[in-house]
Amino acid sequence: MTERITAQQFRDADGVDDWRVLAHGACAHFRTGSFATGITLVTAIGERAAAADLQPHIDLRETGVTIRLMTYGSPPFTEHDIELARQISAAARELDVPADPAALQDVDFTIDALVGPDVMPFWRAVLGYQQFGDEDLFDPHMRWPSIWFQEMDAPRPQRNRIHVDVWVPHDQAEARIAAAIAAGGRLVSDQNAPAGWTLVDAEGNEVDVATWMGRD
Repeated sequence: MTERITAQQFRDADGVDDWRVLAHGACAHFRTGSFATGITLVTAIGERAAAADLQPHIDLRETGVTIRLMTYGSPPFTEHDIELARQISAAARELDVPADPAALQDVDFTIDALVGPDVMPFWRAVLGYQQFGDEDLFDPHMRWPSIWFQEMDAPRPQRNRIHVDVWVPHDQAEARIAAAIAAGGRLVSDQNAPAGWTLVDAEGNEVDVATWMGRD
């Protein structure tokens, strides 16, 4: 069995200077400068990942490639993650592609909830997310921010409650709204439909389901 290692052990390992451990794994961004070079780097990463039987998350853009390594569970990494990180960095050096740690970040939303299980199904449905553990929802495609449900021991009426806009294809909006309502939500306004609808969860936290229909 492959030995799991902690985030600190990953950070302390040799040969991972290009990488940063964030909220959801270890990440590196390489400034390729062109889409063609990015494809070449992604191809090299794919070959090395396949040989290691790992599946990194890769985001290819016109000017750079971002890679995320993570092994679900606790501790969050294995020694194979370190080795693959080293190989990816080596492939980038062969292409003369520099790492840019300043380009890395994770974004999470936190929702204060008196009873997390009462509101989590709503957010899971309206965002199309999956649940991880007792307090977290995440995008199964690792594209959008995760949500952490922080338990409150009493209402905080003077504290701003979160508002989220969820942009969906116009032909998916009604199904998404129906799923959210079935999960305990309530429609409070459809005056902007088909450009937008406002819903709330069981504790009054708002979300707008929005489309480009009816907009300039």
